[in-house]
Amino acid sequence: MPTPPAQPPRARSLSAVNEEIRSLLSAGGLMTAEVRRRYEELLVEWAAAVRGDVTEAA
Repeated sequence: MPTPPAQPPRARSLSAVNEEIRSLLSAGGLMTAEVRRRYEELLVEWAAAVRGDVTEAA
């Protein structure tokens, strides 16, 4: 019997993603590869949150 598809993770609010981005960048200095990877993930999540806000407004 096939397993049901996993539920997609619940999207965080735009303000929550912004807060994490700000906290990540507040350390200043050069980004390590790990920090850079997380920053890029957050940008993708931020863009999705922006699209979600636009969709809800429409």
